[in-house]
Amino acid sequence: MKRSLLSVALATAIATTLAVYLQNTMAAGQSVGSPNNQTASDSGLQTSETLFRQGQYPQALTTINGWIATHPKDAQARFLKGLILTEQNKTDEAIAVFTKLTEDYPELPEPYNNLAVLYAAQGKYEQARNALEMAIHTHPSYAVAHENLGDIYAKMASLAYNKALQLDTGNTNVHTKLALIKEIFNPDAAQTDCSGKTSKPAKPIDTNPKTATAPSPTQTPNSGNQPNKRDAAIITAVNDWAKAWSSQQPDNYLAAYAPNYATAYLSHDKWVALRRNRITTPKYIQIKLSDPVIDYSDMQHASASFTEHYRSDRLDTTEQKVLKFALIQGKWLIISEQSH
Repeated sequence: MKRSLLSVALATAIATTLAVYLQNTMAAGQSVGSPNNQTASDSGLQTSETLFRQGQYPQALTTINGWIATHPKDAQARFLKGLILTEQNKTDEAIAVFTKLTEDYPELPEPYNNLAVLYAAQGKYEQARNALEMAIHTHPSYAVAHENLGDIYAKMASLAYNKALQLDTGNTNVHTKLALIKEIFNPDAAQTDCSGKTSKPAKPIDTNPKTATAPSPTQTPNSGNQPNKRDAAIITAVNDWAKAWSSQQPDNYLAAYAPNYATAYLSHDKWVALRRNRITTPKYIQIKLSDPVIDYSDMQHASASFTEHYRSDRLDTTEQKVLKFALIQGKWLIISEQSH
């Protein structure tokens, strides 16, 4: 049976995600070994990974199950088991493994991404979308999840367009849109114009600049009016936060947040470890802000809404962001943030 275009596009993430996952668990300061702090160099786990890479999935599964039996808290081993089960087409078992990993290590994006791949293969696109949104929430610069989320939206759009054609077969606009979506999932297919001539695919944009320039100065949000004293204090706080991020200075960045800042998914300590890793890992980061809107709920609380353009050697994206502030010991500090 021919695999769906979407599952083919998403499945490319599976084979390459193990090394990234292992790196992220260690960078985030997670305890991924047994109480004796075994690592990926230990014989049982190393043997399982070697067997997996050789395509010997039954033997790899047997070996990893033996390792997990004596090291039940080893997240690396559990993640590898999920990959093995995926390659064996044991989808429900793989979903169970990755789901438990998201519960035990909610700050890591790779298990969410792999859940999305599996859900998409089952045609559960809403669940796939939710999993990818969680991956991006934990790791905003995780390019694989952004790409996969785009594929999910494209697939959902194609289903809607197909339904529209069932209701109105003569709608040429829908035919055109559906053809464009199909083209997305066939990037190597040549395009033919009305004269019958074949054109070459456009040259892809270079996503790996040969030289990384120093971060450009953060743009000061400017709404077109001279800010009052209180607005100016909020804008200064926003710019200091962005400057620390762009300059990759995690201590200054974290100082922009309220003490014991946490999210709905991460404790303060896990959030700090995650943000340090995300700030220091890229070769460079550039942050530019524009179109600010400052609102106040009372004299002690405010919000700043603006457009944020993030660029690094790994990702280039623009999104709307809202930072909520509280006046704490004379300083405006971030108490929550939202991206959309």
